[in-house]
Amino acid sequence: MDKKVKVARLSVASNTLLTTGKLIIGFSMGSVGVISEGFHSGMDLIAAIIALISVNKAAKPADTSYQYGYGKYENLASIIEALLIVAAAGLITAEAYPRLLNPVPVHALGLGMLVMAISACVNLLVSRMLLKTARETDSPALAADGMHLLTDVYTSVGVLIGVIIIKFTGWFIVDPLIGIAVSIFILKAAWELIRDSIKSILDVSLPEEEKKLIMKTLQEYEHKFVEFHELRTRRAGAERHIDLHLVTAHHLSVGQVHEVCDEIESTIKQLFPRCKVLIHAEPCDGSCERCNKDKNRSRCSYNEWR
Repeated sequence: MDKKVKVARLSVASNTLLTTGKLIIGFSMGSVGVISEGFHSGMDLIAAIIALISVNKAAKPADTSYQYGYGKYENLASIIEALLIVAAAGLITAEAYPRLLNPVPVHALGLGMLVMAISACVNLLVSRMLLKTARETDSPALAADGMHLLTDVYTSVGVLIGVIIIKFTGWFIVDPLIGIAVSIFILKAAWELIRDSIKSILDVSLPEEEKKLIMKTLQEYEHKFVEFHELRTRRAGAERHIDLHLVTAHHLSVGQVHEVCDEIESTIKQLFPRCKVLIHAEPCDGSCERCNKDKNRSRCSYNEWR
């Protein structure tokens, strides 16, 4: 968790510097493109603060009020961050649209190119660190923050290209066009973040590839139980929750069944370290055809698969 907090703090620090620099230089230049990038970074700063708060909150252990833990705070943070991106896109468009009708000269183009180049480099570095940590820790809040900064890289490059075009052509209308293009791009990123986070909030099951890994694990132990059913999965922040019903031979003791459940749970946790596995064991009725024919119940015999 210390690692998650460290990169979240780094994101807050970098966004603070970039937001301040872009807004100061953008207003001094009179550039909608650079100002729009400043607003974008400002929203990223708020998002980074929310991410920092959420990873701290999600780290708290389960208690009597939150018996399943605080993991969904990260999903909630992702939705808030996405809504902030939508707000930033609206501000950018509102600022750019009037200048489409009446283009305004842009000044200090060399300074604008410099700040956009620095912004792209810094955000590329920090976003890669955030996304890497998000993958390692399954953190949706850090993933959202990393995506914010990655879109900032692309939009900074776009604004940089726009400033270069203005410098060599004098086409000032390029500036608001770039601003609107930035807003459309970040709206797409916002939609993807909202879609994925809402799925977790609504307890959508795990992706098919992850469910296949769980099924494969169960198949590896199929010689130790009769069958399983009611397999259910969901995400809560960085945690996965997996539960199922396991039917075992009716003559097995509680201790023997518990040992099987522990083995299955341990193997699943090797695949998904931050997961909670709940197995409801139930005995078979002993009436299957094989049990009736084979009084030694070799298929269900605990001694055979010990």
